[in-house]
Amino acid sequence: MSGSGVSRVSVERLEPSREAPHAVGESPLWRADEQALYWVDIPARQLHRVTPADGEHRQWTFPEQLACFSFDASGTLLAACETGLFAVRLGAPGEVRAEAWTRLAAPVFPASGMRFNDGRCDRQGRFWAGTMVADMSLASDAGSLFRFDETQWLSAPLVDGLVTQNGLGFSPDSRTLYLSDSHPTVRRVWAFDFDAQHGAIGNRRLFVDMTQYPGRPDGAAVDADGCYWTCANDGGRLLRFTPAGVLDREIVLPVSKPSMCAFGGRDFDTLFVTSIRPGANANEHDGHVFAVRCGVQGLPEAPYAGTLPVASV
Repeated sequence: MSGSGVSRVSVERLEPSREAPHAVGESPLWRADEQALYWVDIPARQLHRVTPADGEHRQWTFPEQLACFSFDASGTLLAACETGLFAVRLGAPGEVRAEAWTRLAAPVFPASGMRFNDGRCDRQGRFWAGTMVADMSLASDAGSLFRFDETQWLSAPLVDGLVTQNGLGFSPDSRTLYLSDSHPTVRRVWAFDFDAQHGAIGNRRLFVDMTQYPGRPDGAAVDADGCYWTCANDGGRLLRFTPAGVLDREIVLPVSKPSMCAFGGRDFDTLFVTSIRPGANANEHDGHVFAVRCGVQGLPEAPYAGTLPVASV
């Protein structure tokens, strides 16, 4: 549905009905070669995988919290965790042994209690991820945005002063990077000019002031038309903004705290949405993952362009 009205659409529960809800479901990523969706439950330290065609569900438990991730072309996982970036080759579902990890890089955290949060690869295969103080009640602006390039070099902070970094996305023409801060005290999305050749950003400007809309701008995805979809956390909906920052679509969801969305499915016409289960007044849907048929198509996520060390688990 076009226009600024609210569109109520049916959504499909992705996981089997017997599965328990997630405390903080995040970072959905569609792997086209597997026709499978991966995502994390951050406090549970778990990575999940479901193949929608048959409902098979696998999960791995990590030694520390995993917030966002990518894969290289060989299928090695690039994991952004509490203490840094790691490479791991996923084996059989179950516990991931810490000794099987290969540590790649880590920022110098300027405050205690920090971890990585939202991240993804740009269309050239560089991995971008931001950090935050895990205790959001502190409202600390110690978070930053980093770039991890194909040579396994972690940049200095490229954006700092972030409270709850979120909303990373890249325009189809690789000319714009999007970034949000979903903390209740900020609630803004910015756009940056993006130099695709060098991975540089500049000309930061306000893209969307979410104080004018329901919810907080959590994880996001950019569709093939260049429109920016954000999960309105605490607003119970998906909001789509045109490249000019104009709201042109809303989809109401059966969860109060949608957390991140990603396009997938055989034709990339399904928007997969993770969610967070609130501590009080949770409903039967909160904390689950949903597949939304939204009438538009997305683009495949680029794999990490470098070659990660192979670790076995």
